[in-house]
Order: sequence, then C-alpha cells, then structure tokens
Amino acid sequence: MREQYIEYKDGETTLEGFLCFDEALPGPRPAVLICHAYGGRDEFVERKARRLAWQGYACFALDNYGKGVRGRTPEESSALMAPFMDDRRMLLRRLKAGLAAAQALPLVDSRRIAVMGFCFGGLCALDLARGDADIRGAVSFHGLLKPSGFTEPKVRAKILMLHGYDDPLAPPDDVLAIAREFTTAGADWQLHAYGHTVHAFTNPVAHNRAGGFQYDDAADRRSWHTLEEFLGEVLK
Repeated sequence: MREQYIEYKDGETTLEGFLCFDEALPGPRPAVLICHAYGGRDEFVERKARRLAWQGYACFALDNYGKGVRGRTPEESSALMAPFMDDRRMLLRRLKAGLAAAQALPLVDSRRIAVMGFCFGGLCALDLARGDADIRGAVSFHGLLKPSGFTEPKVRAKILMLHGYDDPLAPPDDVLAIAREFTTAGADWQLHAYGHTVHAFTNPVAHNRAGGFQYDDAADRRSWHTLEEFLGEVLK
C-alpha cells in the first residue's frame, strides 16, 4: 500500500491532501475523495482512506483549511469551520481545487470519482455535488444538512446520506428540507436514518451522549456496508 502527501493550491493557499492506493494494481482506478470534519484533515479520515484503498480505490483525503492547519480544541475547530459555513461559494471553490488535484493524478480515472465526508465533511460532500461537479456520487456520514443557498443547484451525482435520526445537528426539519431540495433538483438521492443514534456515530472516540455525540457500533457497521454497496454502483 502506497501513501503520500500531495500539495495543491486554492489561490494563494497551499493545501495538503493525503493519498493512499494499492500500487500493485495496474492502470488508472476509480477515486474516492474524503472530506474531513471540523477539526481538519486528521488520522480519522486517513484511516478511512486506507480502508477503502484495500478495495482498489485511489483515496484522497482533502485539506480544506491549509497545510498543517488543525483545530486543537472544539473552539478552534469551530473557528476554522465558521468562514466556510458563512461563505459556501468559498467552500465550493476550495472543494473543487481538491477535486482538480485528484483528477490530475495519473493513477486516477478522472471519469470515476466519488466524494464522501463526515460531519462538516458530509456537508462538503453534498456541496460539491450541489456545485455541479463532475463526480458520480456523494456520501454524507452524520453530515450537517444545512441548505447551501445556491440558486437552483445542479446535481449530477447520486446522493447518499447516512444519518442518525436523533442527531441534534441535523434535526428532522433539516432532513425534510434537504429531501425537498434534492427532489426539486431532480437528483437521484437516498437517505438511511438510524434509530436512537446521534451525531458522530462513526467516531469511536465520541462519548458524549448528553451533548449529542456518541459512537454507535451498529450504525457504524451498517453505514459502512451501505457505502461499499453505493460505491460499487456509482464507480463501476
């Protein structure tokens, strides 16, 4: 398994993505972009990249904050995320820079790319799809489901949302709103909601049920199996 860090640019900002792939496989292969949560590109998304790389994908964990920029506390992480939540066009530009960097890699089949993300990264994956990006699929794990504000978004990608039904960061009103949004856009979308499940259900270190953050082994396992099936469909 080959791992390397790839620098790329969004304007004057230098970013650093994490690439992982099986170098024993011949020729270009489908790629999965992975968007990080609000703390920045970290070991969590790198582990996900390694796991998918064993299945034959080129996995590229994006960096939306800048090379070496990470939130060390919840307050720092929220401060890093806030400008992108306030300016979703800026976020889309940053995401498209990562997509372009992946498309330029010789080992990537640029016609077969999907994107996935966790929490803030789930919103990122959905925004890239909303931005008419040339991707085949977008997957949100316990993502923020806030509307982008884009006028009549064009969605070419198939959409998969994996959601904790009791997630306080994506309450039922948000779920209904995003369902209407993607239906109006004519998108091929699906949503899997896991009962008695809150935010961050894929993160083994999340243990604050009262605060709405809690790992859930069953939801983690079920959502990953659903991801694998979805990627097999959209990237075949």
